[in-house]
Amino acid sequence: MKALATLLASAAIAVAAPAAAQSFVVTNATVASGDGSEPIESGYVVVENGKVSAIGSGTPASNLSAIDANGAWVTPGIFATLTSLGLWDVGAVSESNDTRAGGAPFSAALDVAPVINPSSQHILVHRASGITRAATVTLPSSSIFGGQGAVIDLGADPDAVTQARAFQVVALGEYGGRIAGGSRVATHTLLRAALREASANRAATSADIRSDEVLLTRFDAAALAPVVRGEQPLYVYVERASDIRSTLALKSEFPRLDLVLVGASEGWLVAREIAAAGVPVIADGLDDLPANFEELAATQSNIGRMVKAGVKVALNAAAMENPRNLNQYAGNLVALTRVPGADGLSWGQAFAAITSVPASISGMGGKAGVLAPGAMGDLVIWDGDPLQVGSMPVKVFIDGVEQPLDNHQSRLKERYRDLDESDLPKGYDW
Repeated sequence: MKALATLLASAAIAVAAPAAAQSFVVTNATVASGDGSEPIESGYVVVENGKVSAIGSGTPASNLSAIDANGAWVTPGIFATLTSLGLWDVGAVSESNDTRAGGAPFSAALDVAPVINPSSQHILVHRASGITRAATVTLPSSSIFGGQGAVIDLGADPDAVTQARAFQVVALGEYGGRIAGGSRVATHTLLRAALREASANRAATSADIRSDEVLLTRFDAAALAPVVRGEQPLYVYVERASDIRSTLALKSEFPRLDLVLVGASEGWLVAREIAAAGVPVIADGLDDLPANFEELAATQSNIGRMVKAGVKVALNAAAMENPRNLNQYAGNLVALTRVPGADGLSWGQAFAAITSVPASISGMGGKAGVLAPGAMGDLVIWDGDPLQVGSMPVKVFIDGVEQPLDNHQSRLKERYRDLDESDLPKGYDW
């Protein structure tokens, strides 16, 4: 009870009422647009009524309130994809952790949108790290289907959900095999049966709750109907090259599927096939050694080689709960270009892999993750190169509204920065 009281007292700050979008111009900045191009020196960004209206170099013709960046970096906000942001408070406390629903009678029908907590400390911490939007979802647990993920913004207001039911997730490979009964054979049988059932699209009723004889409820099948019609992307957790080929082959049976590969540690081995299929990839940023038998060909050059082959690749944090390291992972890919025999990304490509590319995969291409006319006014002013370890945001705007950057971690830092013995909490008095 004491721990709970401490958590309640210090964890969440009150969610503010929505603030009005601002109009301003940022000048004298090193501007990275997020579209894959290299940064613009002595650049500017104009934001009007919450949206970007202009970007360029030199001095803009504008009467708006100006922010002189003094040469600092200005970028679109980072777009984190496949996260658990807003779904948990304390991982070890099951009552506060909504990332899995292993005991639920539903799987594909699960929808995270109603339970997103915009005042979660994880949202506050990641906002202060420069992440302005994210795709968040539960993990497959009771079935190979994890449910429907949502795109959220990390703003300090109560309306976090940008797009509900934005995508569906399914686990294949070793992950799905464990859930489906211990074999990849069972995984593919369940997946195809579910997609065929969804194709029939019979309306769900209260009599269709799963019994011991079936693995998918009619509610789940109905939730998969938009996937079969190609109206909702299907994010597939898959690592091994042969499993990637099997996933791509699904298109021959279900031609409207909008597939996205997740993980794809051995993607470089089949990069040309992925590119030819036009399927994007959300790849882990630090896969350098095999962690299991389906990642025997893992290499840090995986992402660089897939991009070189023409695959659209977004960078993912291996730990869903901690995507604030995305800019560090992107910086690692830039460093790989200096390693003999390795394949990395240019600065512009690496930054796009955590901004415009994940936004595009999430259905927000041209709207988020980029500084361009008409895009959302999500931008970050940094104290250094955003792909360098140690660089931090000094200002964050979401939809043109400047955001608070304080959180539980920052308050603890300030509390103990200049602490003397008289300031110690009573529990530490001797």
